[in-house]
Amino acid sequence: MIKLREEFIEFSVAAGVLRFGEFVTKAGRLSPYFFNAGLFNDGERLGKLAQFYAQTLLDSGVKFDMLFGPAYKGITLASATAVALAAKGHNVPFAYNRKEAKDHGEGGTIVGAKLSGRVVIIDDVISAGTSVRESVDLIRAQGATPCAVLIALDRMEKSGAEGALSNLSAVQEVEQSYGIPVIPIANLNDLFAYLSGPGASAELTRFTQAVATYRQRYGVS
Repeated sequence: MIKLREEFIEFSVAAGVLRFGEFVTKAGRLSPYFFNAGLFNDGERLGKLAQFYAQTLLDSGVKFDMLFGPAYKGITLASATAVALAAKGHNVPFAYNRKEAKDHGEGGTIVGAKLSGRVVIIDDVISAGTSVRESVDLIRAQGATPCAVLIALDRMEKSGAEGALSNLSAVQEVEQSYGIPVIPIANLNDLFAYLSGPGASAELTRFTQAVATYRQRYGVS
């Protein structure tokens, strides 16, 4: 698992998905790094990303029956991960939702397989947890059971705006609120370990202290 996490960080840096500098987050914080999963935007990158999602899910030991991708990023992530799982001998159905209900054809808000059994929600990151809450409600309304959330990166930082910070991260709040695990491919500790290790270039290691300072100020255990 440690090697997989390190390889994922290296892959994200090489793809330009994980960048370092000065970035303003949704919470208004000045972050020394930024992760944009939308830049996994060609076939090769998406295929490799799906391999990381699939292997992380299998390594987690979570029992599951199908995948669910919340609109919009989760749609591609869930479908690609289903393909990667099938290639590993685990052929499972997947579904995703529309933002607006369709009033013709098959109708409804769910596309793909019928939601049933134990469902893994797949997304890129968890910021405010809104997408997860909507997904959990939707899955339960269909009589299925949300059993885990699978994400690319856990920033491991306190939620809330500056001056009104929670002692929990958005990931921890999701786990407490719904009683389901959040499984990241990698997290902030893995990122810091990469920057501090021999694999990072000199150009990247200069951001080590900035990431350490950010983690000390906003990080959770």
